[in-house]
Amino acid sequence: MIIHEHFSLKNYNTFGIDAKAQYFVEVNSVEALREILGNNDYLRKIIIGGGSNMLLTNDIDALFIHVNLKGKWLINESDDTVSIKVMAGENWHEMVLWTLENGYGGLENMSLIPGNTGTAPIQNIGAYGVELKDTFESCDAIRIIDQQPITFTKTECKFGYRDSFFKNEGKDNYVITSVTFSLTKNKHTINSGYGAIEDQLKKDSILNPTIKDISNAVIAIRQSKLPDPKELGNSGSFFKNPIVQKEVFETFIANHPDAPFYKVSDISYKIPAGWLVEQCGFKGKRYGDAGVHKKQALVLVNYGNATGSDILNLAARIMKEVQATFNITISPEVNLIK
Repeated sequence: MIIHEHFSLKNYNTFGIDAKAQYFVEVNSVEALREILGNNDYLRKIIIGGGSNMLLTNDIDALFIHVNLKGKWLINESDDTVSIKVMAGENWHEMVLWTLENGYGGLENMSLIPGNTGTAPIQNIGAYGVELKDTFESCDAIRIIDQQPITFTKTECKFGYRDSFFKNEGKDNYVITSVTFSLTKNKHTINSGYGAIEDQLKKDSILNPTIKDISNAVIAIRQSKLPDPKELGNSGSFFKNPIVQKEVFETFIANHPDAPFYKVSDISYKIPAGWLVEQCGFKGKRYGDAGVHKKQALVLVNYGNATGSDILNLAARIMKEVQATFNITISPEVNLIK
């Protein structure tokens, strides 16, 4: 392993923020990961994968460990289902396409989500009515304090909306090394109920969509709304869609009867954060090199030389305005690293 000093993380975060790590190392095996985690020469260690769900707010005095574990394979199979194991460093979207090429269903609605597989359970990533927990079977991890391997079941991961054990009591205590999914071989569940997917399928004249059709529809939708991080720095959806209780929702919808919403339960409702941000006038606005994307108000962008602080200050301004306008709190979906 080579440990670099004063290392630029510009190519390791999709925002393209040119923050510097005091130290940086890439690990390509579980053994190397355990070795560096056990090295006590570095007081603070930060784990990164695809860099798609984080905002570096400044230069960081820490050792950044880039988890680059590769490999994916079938570990169990029945007449109707398969279990696949995917190493943490595998690109999420490329892995989804691989499952579809093999005829495995379950991940298609989450096509084109940026990032790597190992960080997906932390966020319980999701899109268009599907979440990672729906197909999640287990994950392997290394416990940082003693470098011991441990396997987490779905129940132990305590998945919630863009939330998990790894974002709460397990935060900074484990490094996920692989994820195992249970996918369908046939009798696939086609999740086409989201309006945007229905519209895209109709546009493509598809009446009986396959899992591949769903994936293609999602890719088309995301490409039409979301900027490519390789061309315009961003981290996808910056804010979580707020879930509000019935009393708050009733007041909100009475004042804004045309607002979109999704019923989560009899007592809670999800309101699109992008709609709230857009109504506050931020869509397409630019403040120096930090801005809000012109096609999707949920996406904050780096037009070239924005600092992490520039993006963070814009996010704070947006959250304050949404709170003042709607009495609804929105919060970042991305991880803020300071």
